[in-house]
Amino acid sequence: MFDYWKRLWRAWVPSGQMPASGQASTLLTRSLLDNLVYFRQEFDGSADLTIRELEVAGTKAAVITIEGMINKQVFATSVFNPLLQAEFWETDPQEKFEYIRDSVLSATEQVQVPTFEEAFKLAMSGFALVALDGVDAMLAIGVQGFSFRGVSEPTNEMMQRGSREGLVEPLRINMTLIRRRMKNPKLKFEMMSVGSVSQTDVCLCYLRDAVSPEILRELRDRIHRVNLETLISSEYLSPYLEEKGDFSMFSSIGSSERPDTICGKITEGHIAILVDGSPNALIVPYLFVEYFQTLDDYTLRPYYATFTRWLKYFAFFVATLLPGLYVAIGTFNPELFPGELLNKIASAIASTPFSLMMEALVIHFIYEIMREAGLRLPKPLGHAVSIVGALVIGDTAINAGLIGATTLMVVALTAICSYVIPNLYEPIAILRLLFILVGGIMGVWGIMLLFSIVLLNICGKNNFGVPFAAPISPFSLFGMRDVAMRAGWKTLSKKINKVQNMPGSQIHQEKRSGQ
Repeated sequence: MFDYWKRLWRAWVPSGQMPASGQASTLLTRSLLDNLVYFRQEFDGSADLTIRELEVAGTKAAVITIEGMINKQVFATSVFNPLLQAEFWETDPQEKFEYIRDSVLSATEQVQVPTFEEAFKLAMSGFALVALDGVDAMLAIGVQGFSFRGVSEPTNEMMQRGSREGLVEPLRINMTLIRRRMKNPKLKFEMMSVGSVSQTDVCLCYLRDAVSPEILRELRDRIHRVNLETLISSEYLSPYLEEKGDFSMFSSIGSSERPDTICGKITEGHIAILVDGSPNALIVPYLFVEYFQTLDDYTLRPYYATFTRWLKYFAFFVATLLPGLYVAIGTFNPELFPGELLNKIASAIASTPFSLMMEALVIHFIYEIMREAGLRLPKPLGHAVSIVGALVIGDTAINAGLIGATTLMVVALTAICSYVIPNLYEPIAILRLLFILVGGIMGVWGIMLLFSIVLLNICGKNNFGVPFAAPISPFSLFGMRDVAMRAGWKTLSKKINKVQNMPGSQIHQEKRSGQ
């Protein structure tokens, strides 16, 4: 029995693996035939591997590409035609290789490749490989031309007055969207590779004069320790970037699809993580109060932005606590309800076969099922499911006496409030369920106990040395200018400039100012 649990634990907690960047490399040889044979063996006759053998001034050569990953017109004009039309006076293959690299090829992006692993990765990234017999290296020419989704407005982060551009899947396009908004040489893009099988490109984006060196160093170490075989989405990295032993439902790793939001975050000292193939960028470190901040807050007048900010705080507490409080008070302390409301609740309870806690749980699960169905079905059917769920199921359940109208209204109100902070929907849904259970079993005291546990969890959580609840805990009056209220841009710009003139990042300074 002990051996069984030991094997189960080893399967659940995998041992550390050597990252892809640390794997042994195979050097190219001087024999063109051996190199091509190795290529064909590794790809095992894959249909998209294209090898065009030719002769350059008496020397055997080959051009290797991946079908569908290159722009054929750019490839012909910048690589293939110049090779065939060039005149050579050199006889040594190495001298011909250097002449091709320096004087023949017209592409701006050229990389000299010494190993097979690097050649494989560049070829599958849309580069054309030029190889000469007698040279133990290849030239990788950037002729990328694969199809991708155009830049459009992100559907998950709708803004009234912000930009209509969102991140897309190709990494280089996302880097361009950020660079176009921040024409600053201190903006740095640092490339890494994650995934022993997929070899996915990962890019760290930050401002050199704003980022904390300690946070940047720790982030690099955590990414290097990622032992994934395949990295398909940026969210795969989130568990590896959290603190070890962190079991909180709230994530200190933010995400965004908007390049303007990312530019604002990295200006404040955050680090954005771009993953090739994913339109979501991760932002580290991320504070709890930042879940309630949107780009629209900074395009509106300060008084209205402050009003909407407090609406979000209120919606968060309503979406989390209201069903649990309703069940707790209705079950253990009904005298706290006003007299008229108490009569309606009592009559509803008397006409239904379930308790308040069971009613709230049933409606909660029905709503979550309808939400999942609306997300997974095609859009026309999704709208039909929402209409049927709201009108038919809810009204029929009330008329049949299965659930009470008051309970349905409470759960519906909390569902609407949970969409005010969409990035916190997952923890809100689980916390709402827990508060319903605790409220139905332990009453108001159980609600207070669970709320205290959640509050302690938020205040005790930190990532990369930054408190998750900052600047509330530890308290920083300087940081509250964009938490309790949204100060005007004249005030924010003065404060930001003041912090930027200090040594270290703004996040680091705000953390220190609260201590």
